Amino acid sequence: MALILGEAIARMVQPARTDPARAARPRSGGVHRTGAPVRRGSVEAGSVEDHFFAVPARGETDRLLRTARAALDAGRRVRRDARAEGRPLRADEAALAGLTAAAVRVFEEICTLARLNAGRVFPTYDHLARATALGRATVARALAALEAAGFLVRQRRFCRTTGAGPRYRQTSNLYRPLLPGGLLRFLPRRFRPAPPPCDAAAHHATQAAELAAMRATLTCRELAEATLGGALGRVLASLGAAIDRAACESHSDPQPLLESYDRTTNVVGLDGRRRRV
Repeated sequence: MALILGEAIARMVQPARTDPARAARPRSGGVHRTGAPVRRGSVEAGSVEDHFFAVPARGETDRLLRTARAALDAGRRVRRDARAEGRPLRADEAALAGLTAAAVRVFEEICTLARLNAGRVFPTYDHLARATALGRATVARALAALEAAGFLVRQRRFCRTTGAGPRYRQTSNLYRPLLPGGLLRFLPRRFRPAPPPCDAAAHHATQAAELAAMRATLTCRELAEATLGGALGRVLASLGAAIDRAACESHSDPQPLLESYDRTTNVVGLDGRRRRV
């Protein structure tokens, strides 16, 4: 009886395991309404590249790579100190301690591509895996660690397709290496930017005061044109011109005086006293 019951359960479970419709579903169990495997936060390819990429300065990628290697050592020290003190890691410490040697190796490849391609970095996971001799899963974890630490900005993309099937498909991501300002306090002093001199701060304060005084003398239309641009600037400039015209009309046609002031006149009588008539 137990053998027969086991065979029946096996026949009930086996079709569910080999069902191709269920095997094609994502882990969440839901199917995208268009059937396209487009991830959340993706933008269409060709719409943000001009604003996303930045050409690195001379020697900037080398400085970023040295900073990432120093951050790897700093993360190990932070983890060791927290373990010795018996306390949990803070959010910034956890982001720093999450860096691994694989993450630094992936960051090195991204910095190399940024130097060779004038900042335009959009490799696939397969390219990063081949270039670093790491697995795709390791590359994915490395990119997530770099993004959490602030060394990397990533933007997902999708592109349109032709023919039968989904109209969109996921394509390679955009990457931009950065210097994480929130983690510089964990690094040696040589990796931190030099503070600005005192005279530079005073010069900036003087410039800000002069700019505020200059803007106070502008009309509403001129202020809108000087501070904003594009369609919004044009709309606000037209609105400011209407406000300026209303202010000019109020000054050219002032309010008349009260009748009491027009009809009263001061007269000096014979006794030398001043009277109103």
